[in-house]
Amino acid sequence: MDHIKLEDIQDVHERLKLKTDMMYATPTVDCTLQLKHVLPTVRKLNVKLESLQCTGSFKARGVVNQFISLSDKDRHKTLVTMSAGNYGKAFAYVAEKMNCKGVVFMPETAPSDRKLKIESYGAEVFQCPTQDLMSNLRLHQQKHDSLFLHSFDDETLILGHTSAALELVEQLCNPVDIVVVCCGGGGFLAGVALGLKLAGWTNCRIIGVEPENAPTMYEAFKEGKIVNTEVKNTIATGLAPPFAGEKCLEVVRAHVNEIVLVSEDEIKNAMKELYNIGLVAEPSGAGAMAGLLSGKIKDIAGKSVAVFLTGGNVSVGELQHHLTSI
Repeated sequence: MDHIKLEDIQDVHERLKLKTDMMYATPTVDCTLQLKHVLPTVRKLNVKLESLQCTGSFKARGVVNQFISLSDKDRHKTLVTMSAGNYGKAFAYVAEKMNCKGVVFMPETAPSDRKLKIESYGAEVFQCPTQDLMSNLRLHQQKHDSLFLHSFDDETLILGHTSAALELVEQLCNPVDIVVVCCGGGGFLAGVALGLKLAGWTNCRIIGVEPENAPTMYEAFKEGKIVNTEVKNTIATGLAPPFAGEKCLEVVRAHVNEIVLVSEDEIKNAMKELYNIGLVAEPSGAGAMAGLLSGKIKDIAGKSVAVFLTGGNVSVGELQHHLTSI
């Protein structure tokens, strides 16, 4: 994606600002004092609250850009995607807003409340084993001439996610030393990294964080190509797609410094620390904070850090279970 310039992402950012009925800016808060007991050496800690985006996660940014970029002809087709929950929720929400027909293929492991929420927006949901998601989706395309919108490996979606980076730049004014972003397929990490670098934050270290049980981008980043990676069960289902995105990997290799892996307990601990300061995070949404609190991101002493809290879609029962199981 070397052809993308600053003017391109600025245009996208301005277009998305106009879509106030579908998405909006999210705040960045200073949590330095609140988390000083667990991050004593960090000079300043800013948390970007994408959990307060419409539909409760960052996903609306990419989805809205995908939908408004469709031709009139494509907008009248059935639109189909695959998602563990948050992308599907944003996809169904925007489809309803734009009077489009949407179909979502979800893994059997996805939380039932997310399936019900997606259906409440009018989208049709089919569940199947994770390894069968793509084959079933392709079959739907063949039978119904539906149009596939990829939930992470799509240039238009990545460009939509650059808006989160430009907001961060606007809100903080001065560059930070380290930016930490969770990673599943890589669409959000790629978008944030591309946005920050094009906006002039060329010296900040950008760190991606993945679950140990789903190291798809970690392995791809290490090998320099997409590789078959075993994905095990993880509470961070939104960070566990069957593979990393090729377009995402291209951007990640160009602009991201490192990918680190976090355990299930480290994710739960991050959820707990965030909850203790009044911030609700789902497991996937707490991934970046887990990377920071785990100590796996080195050389943070005296540094200013920005962390993305990417989602807050967690039920009371699920939240209680995770917070009391460590």
